[in-house]
Amino acid sequence: MTTATPKISSGVLGTACVSTFVVNANTSAVSILLPSIGSDLGVSLDLLQWAVTGYMLVGAATIVTSGALGDVFGRRKMFVYGLALFVVSCVLIALAPGGWMIIVGRVIQGAAGAAILASGLSLLSVAASGPAQMRAVALWGGAAAGGAAAGPLLGGVLNEATGWQGLFWIDAVIAALCVPWVLRTVPESRDTARPRTIDLWGTLLVAAVLAPFVFAMTEGSSWGWASAPTLVCLVISVAAAVGFVAVERRVTAPLVDLRLLRNALLVGSTIAILIGAGAIAGLSLLISLYFQNPAAFGMSSLEAGLATLPLAALVILAAPTVTPLAHKFGARMVIVSGFVLMTAGFAVLGAVGPSWTYWAMLPALVGIAVGLALSNGPSSSISTSSVPRDQVGSASGISNMARYVGGAVLTAVAAGIYGSVSNDHIAAGESKAESLADGLATASIALAIFSAAGILLGLLAARRTHRPQAVDYAAAAAATSHTVPVHPAQAGR
Repeated sequence: MTTATPKISSGVLGTACVSTFVVNANTSAVSILLPSIGSDLGVSLDLLQWAVTGYMLVGAATIVTSGALGDVFGRRKMFVYGLALFVVSCVLIALAPGGWMIIVGRVIQGAAGAAILASGLSLLSVAASGPAQMRAVALWGGAAAGGAAAGPLLGGVLNEATGWQGLFWIDAVIAALCVPWVLRTVPESRDTARPRTIDLWGTLLVAAVLAPFVFAMTEGSSWGWASAPTLVCLVISVAAAVGFVAVERRVTAPLVDLRLLRNALLVGSTIAILIGAGAIAGLSLLISLYFQNPAAFGMSSLEAGLATLPLAALVILAAPTVTPLAHKFGARMVIVSGFVLMTAGFAVLGAVGPSWTYWAMLPALVGIAVGLALSNGPSSSISTSSVPRDQVGSASGISNMARYVGGAVLTAVAAGIYGSVSNDHIAAGESKAESLADGLATASIALAIFSAAGILLGLLAARRTHRPQAVDYAAAAAATSHTVPVHPAQAGR
């Protein structure tokens, strides 16, 4: 176990930030690349949406376990394993001859990404103390936010220049170069006080809850919502959820400390994070598919990346300004205002028609982006500030798991509705342009309903947050993709 110092080495800081930027850029770029991948490999987008949901499903199941494995067996070791697995996943995807290999690669990438994010942040947290630690976490948060914002544009640029495989080859090279950098400059560390047991059953049961549920949400419209396959999937999910609770009550080091779920502020903020992350993930996939479809906007991947860049940048740039607003006016008002804007934006998209242009849609998209910025940062802050300092890591883990869960579930719901409504309308004789617009409108209404639920959750929020410090601004920006474990007592040091 290493001892924290007032300063942090450039090796720890550099490798953690570079790898986090690459992982988040890769994650946000994939939706932009799906139409090109589908066209090149002759694979339906109904199948390829599992490249997004599969990644998030595995991330949800492994994000907390990855941190626990690092604590027990070595954070540097887990970080290197994550980088190596990321390289393997990128190579598999770049060489994929068909859709199933893309999905397999993305599933592996979900585990790799979770290991890199969890272990990288842990390495930063233990490598320094005091203001140096907070500065390091702030830089990591900035790298996470920057990668998420830049991903769609980078994906579009590389797709036009090298083909969709280019993103994955470049990511593989960067991750591979990080491995010797880590081994040469980053000291090993572990938590010797932590029990050496790992809650593998909890990890498997999280996957068992989510996978059949997402499958039911994706295929239920074609199977029939009351059909045997749909009901079997839902029954499996419920049974796995019951089993998860039973396991978590008995294990020494549970994946989720069930006692934390008695904390209404933590639960409310976590569900708000789930809704916000899920809504924006679902929208990202929808607009990528719609913008690039020849019967809709017919954009290239580069044009689609440019079209989404202002929205991603707005979320990142607006997020830090939300932090002092939450302190001045109270988190409740800010979070509720955010979900009101998101709900209104999705409701406007619910009226989209084939005659709409990008510029007609832009005000609604801007409203959704600003709404996400308003709701996400304060919710993440509440999730870690509502628990004692020694439970901040656990609360952060729950929030990050919820972010993955929301992305997986709402992406599946949105994609399923978009595809089924569009296909049904085409089969009924409507033009493809009308059918795609109807699919987007119906999926947007569903996301508006989920966002409206966030308004009620916002009312549970604390009235006022602590006075923001520098690290809070970076944590707010990073909250679009990750909850940074910052507690008011730490921020104030």
